[in-house]
Amino acid sequence: MPSGVKKWHRVKEAQENALAGGGAQRVAKQHEKGKLTARERIAAFLDPGSFLEAGAYVQHRCTDFGMESQQYNGDGVVTGSGTVHGRPVFVFSQDFTVFGGSLSESHALKICRLMDRALAAGAPVVGLNDSGGARIQEGVLSLGGYAEVFQRNVDASGVVPQISLIMGPCAGGAVYSPALTDFTFMVRQSSYMFLTGPEVVRSVTGESVTQEQLGGASTHSVRSGVAAGAFDDELAALAALRELLSYLPSSNREPAPAIPCADPPARACPALDYLVPESDAEAYDMHAVLGSVLDDGALFEIQPDHAKNIIVGFGRLGGRTVGVVANQPQVLAGCLDIDASVKAARFVRFCDAFNIPLLTFVDVPGFLPGTTQEYGGIIRHGAKLLYAYAEATVPKLTVITRKAYGGAYDVMSSKHLRGDVNLSWPSGQVAVMGAKGAVEIIFRGQGAEEQARKAQEYEDKFLTPLTAAKYGFIDDIILPNATRARLHAELELLKDKQTTRPWRKHGNLPL
Repeated sequence: MPSGVKKWHRVKEAQENALAGGGAQRVAKQHEKGKLTARERIAAFLDPGSFLEAGAYVQHRCTDFGMESQQYNGDGVVTGSGTVHGRPVFVFSQDFTVFGGSLSESHALKICRLMDRALAAGAPVVGLNDSGGARIQEGVLSLGGYAEVFQRNVDASGVVPQISLIMGPCAGGAVYSPALTDFTFMVRQSSYMFLTGPEVVRSVTGESVTQEQLGGASTHSVRSGVAAGAFDDELAALAALRELLSYLPSSNREPAPAIPCADPPARACPALDYLVPESDAEAYDMHAVLGSVLDDGALFEIQPDHAKNIIVGFGRLGGRTVGVVANQPQVLAGCLDIDASVKAARFVRFCDAFNIPLLTFVDVPGFLPGTTQEYGGIIRHGAKLLYAYAEATVPKLTVITRKAYGGAYDVMSSKHLRGDVNLSWPSGQVAVMGAKGAVEIIFRGQGAEEQARKAQEYEDKFLTPLTAAKYGFIDDIILPNATRARLHAELELLKDKQTTRPWRKHGNLPL
């Protein structure tokens, strides 16, 4: 047999070792839990036949605790590149069947090299996380590996999109890489994230809590806001990741992909003329506005179950990606609170980093009052949203549908924060506060009849977009049915917008 053939047989054996992961028994156990293997996840995520693997033969270097006799090619993570909708993406997928997907020095090195390549190529990085954490047998080397990954997450921030999908355990230091990425998604009932597990919590605080309660998908997609969304199974999560990437540019040097649009840009939205109730006390669903204005009514919502008083997500207008921020009158009357402010601020900063225009729909009676909010730092957290809008240099288009009261008016992409186009429906109310509250302060001590008369005078004078328009803070007052056509026309004019800022190393965001 020729020597070349013998060598190729050795290579084939090494390939088969890498493809086998932790072996048939562990793969079967993974399937029993309703989970895909690392390679099956990549196959479901990328375009068919596009995966190019790198590092399949990498092995760990540990010789302590008998580890030298336990070797698996790939060392618990599959890395490489492929395409999604024909565009390049770099992906790593941790293999729980090999040492529980734990991160070793070599495992980390594979991820770091992948991220370096993604940064150089200007393409997104997607991490499919399923890991027990740092490989204890390697001690500080595994901790150092995590820090090397963290540094690259920071270096890549705002340069290429970074997305994490948690598909199993993610504990301890392992949680910080997903937290540094732009969007983190989870799978219900099979993924969890926490810094310290239930046993440590029980021993330190006396609290008894399950993994699901402490760090499950529901916890992080509803309460903490750590996760941008949660899905019922892995295939649904991977399909959603593909959909999200269709809205995003490959890097900050490229525009977001434009797609052919069959939905006429100048289409009228007649239903919007009847959407806002006559009574200010009545709510309506802001999703109805977005569904009428965006192409085909499609919105990829981010954090849909967290801070529901504000809506953020990606849509298209005339085939081009836009970032949407909208108050939701159905929840807390659309008030801004701590969670809503942070949710929107992070989204606005992502859109600005990747040159995605911002559409803001405003119906906000103010910031949520109360000691819980004040003690929690609503001043600082609300300032994050103000800072994000003021800092953003992408096209900023704003539509006031009803209330725009107090400091919340300023914060929501007002003309004063360099909004490019600020429009209002006739139902818009730009004022310091509502009529009842204003009259009770201005005319304190006067009778109910006199206060009612003054309240009507206040409404006629201030609860209208005309006063703000008179000072140039509103560019135009439009009929609701013309919203889509007007926004599309304005966006076309702003597509080549250029803005310069004073030089600085970076600003000091009120973290």
